[in-house]
Amino acid sequence: PYPSLTTFDAPSREFCTARRVRTNTPLQALTTLNDPAFFEAAQALAQRMIADAGPDPGARAAYGFRRVVSRRPTPEELERLLAFYRAELDRFRKDTKAAGEVVKGYSGASTDVADLAAWTMVSNVVLNLDETVTKE
Repeated sequence: PYPSLTTFDAPSREFCTARRVRTNTPLQALTTLNDPAFFEAAQALAQRMIADAGPDPGARAAYGFRRVVSRRPTPEELERLLAFYRAELDRFRKDTKAAGEVVKGYSGASTDVADLAAWTMVSNVVLNLDETVTKE
């Protein structure tokens, strides 16, 4: 089976499983942060945030959060996402090579590379939230 599925304790596809056992391990967090499939999902979410939510960073962060978590972010959550976005944008403006590595593989990336890389990292964080990964 695909290694990420094993990390998330997915059952074998050889038989039917009515209910899965709920697990949460540090390896799962490392997988969602580093697996190419999850990173591509973060890239796609970043592109949607930029294209669909307009130029306002607050609207973009709220849009991405709501799209993934299915609820509006609290003011504190929104401020944390925006603070992270600003820090990443500053980092990528100073290190354009790193920004290029993050956006490598994008098709038709017509926006500012540093901005796109920063939103990709914000998307990666949102996709790695416990509320995103586990169902309560």
